[in-house]
Amino acid sequence: MDCPTIAAPEHFLLNPPSDPPPAHPARLNLTLSLGPIIGLGIGRFAYALVLPDMRDSLHWSYSAAGFMNTVNAAGYLIGALIASQLARRFGGLAAVRGGTLAALASLVVCALTGDFIALSLARLVTGIGAGVALVAGGALAARVALARPAQASFVLSLFYAGPPLGIVVSGLIAPFVLQAFGPGSWWIVWGTLAALGAVLIVPLLLMRMPASAAMPESRADRVSLRPMAIYLFGYFLYGAGYIAYLTFMIAYVRDLGGGAAAQSAFWCLIGLAGFTTPWVWRRVLAWDGGGRPTAIILIINAIGAGLPALSHTPAMLALSAAVFGIAFSTVTTATTAFARFNLPQSAWPRAIAALTISFGIGQTLGPFVVGAITDAMGSLTYALNVSAALLLLGAVMAAMQGKLKRTNRA
Repeated sequence: MDCPTIAAPEHFLLNPPSDPPPAHPARLNLTLSLGPIIGLGIGRFAYALVLPDMRDSLHWSYSAAGFMNTVNAAGYLIGALIASQLARRFGGLAAVRGGTLAALASLVVCALTGDFIALSLARLVTGIGAGVALVAGGALAARVALARPAQASFVLSLFYAGPPLGIVVSGLIAPFVLQAFGPGSWWIVWGTLAALGAVLIVPLLLMRMPASAAMPESRADRVSLRPMAIYLFGYFLYGAGYIAYLTFMIAYVRDLGGGAAAQSAFWCLIGLAGFTTPWVWRRVLAWDGGGRPTAIILIINAIGAGLPALSHTPAMLALSAAVFGIAFSTVTTATTAFARFNLPQSAWPRAIAALTISFGIGQTLGPFVVGAITDAMGSLTYALNVSAALLLLGAVMAAMQGKLKRTNRA
């Protein structure tokens, strides 16, 4: 779960709906989650599964391979920033559908060409579509969740289960397709995932959204964000660190001799661990402690990324996947909590936009820079060490962020 999109729905929670609530909010949010399943869980994160074969077949350097995720992250940043405008102009559901269709079309392109420029443009479109679908969909999901106040967190979490579920689905498919068809079959993986996406998108195209989930206009107060500058920097470091791990870790497992089953198990473990986060971090996320809750989660994230440096055993790699998966999808939720605890509601949109930009720049630069370091040093171990170091430094920055002064809080 990729991306600062969990924070985005806060922008649309400022004015609760007055219309009758939807009758089946859980079902609506599960259907909306098909957008992030296709755009993020498959479109973005499945790239790590085919990266080794693409790199070997197309003769890429690690920096070139990292650039593909860099351009994807840049597209996500663009999509996340334009999602609200598109939703207001065309409607939230139309924005989700359009973004998901764009991401799906880009998967088809990835299956049809090996040209570096064409693939780069396809990865860019994947990112834009995923960003629009997740931010606009998250806003709708947050509105739908208000229909069940007592279970609002659970109903909303059904939408954000999309990226981890997409990770699991791609992990169950890609390694075994590569094993069945042999070297150079990366394009078959993209074609298979595109076909799966074409099936998954049907319920999303057929669903109807109740009027109570319409997005209201909201005013964003221009509260100074300077007091949270160090927190923004920590979030930037998280963006750079987490995406480096997810980009290169499957290549690392394969280089250690891990076959299709090992790669699938590792990837699925990351996704399955993401489902546990609402229960694991519930009390931490409820703590009004400045940046310290985020710091705790980032420390666990850094530990997960750094464990492979201690041992290459299957047990250690599995522990790395589980620990990393438990933490990485929760950091964005912690930033939402930070904004909610420290700023008035009218200032949330501006704070969330700043966090989105900071995170987006980090995850845009991370894969390319870490790939270049790997090319220079000649080993993927350095990529993982840099990833863990960035996450740990992000934790230090977050820990240094205190609660905002009362003049900034309200």
